[in-house]
Amino acid sequence: MRLVVTGRSLKGILKWAQRVLFACAVSLLGYVGFVLVDAWIFQKRESGNLERLLREQRAANKGQPQTKASAPPEAAPAIVGPDGLIGRIEISRLGLSAIIAEGTDKTTLRRAAGHILGTPLPGQPGNSGLAGHRDTFFRPLRDILQNDIITLTTLGGEYRYRVVSTRIVAPTEVSVLDPTASEILTLVTCYPFYFVGAAPNRFIVRAERVAGSAGAGRTESP
Repeated sequence: MRLVVTGRSLKGILKWAQRVLFACAVSLLGYVGFVLVDAWIFQKRESGNLERLLREQRAANKGQPQTKASAPPEAAPAIVGPDGLIGRIEISRLGLSAIIAEGTDKTTLRRAAGHILGTPLPGQPGNSGLAGHRDTFFRPLRDILQNDIITLTTLGGEYRYRVVSTRIVAPTEVSVLDPTASEILTLVTCYPFYFVGAAPNRFIVRAERVAGSAGAGRTESP
């Protein structure tokens, strides 16, 4: 049996194919727009909530006696705000600033950097893990350098960490989140940064807590 395609039918097929591709392109652009706007709204709203909660904390702590500098530092209180709000991560040299939320599910990582469940909160003893997408909030990590300062502003206080190393590992290399005796911050994102599709590796940034960076309402000896 021979299939005969006339010029008219071929034009019809091409016209419908053009419409389908155009509809797909519009749908994809619409989804990208939704993701960008949704993330922007979340960041804006939670940034405002963080500032409000910090103001309320400062007002509540006003007039309370400060911890003496000679006293040993205390672990930060485990504070997670409404909607899983934890705080903000900033790396000034890279222009990175993003809200941190609890969890690493798809919705959370679409909107913010996520605190990896099972690891300590920032400011607490141990290895605190944060994850972010390589094509959004953690994109600037491609230019991070040793000794860069990472600042975490949380509901438990403000903490600074100094970058000590970076490495590339397989997704199965979960030892990067192993518990530690000292206060460590581990940032995790996909690698390579410009890879199209699901990236095969993970980019790891390891940073150590800077002595003298204290939580709200207390001080530490340098």
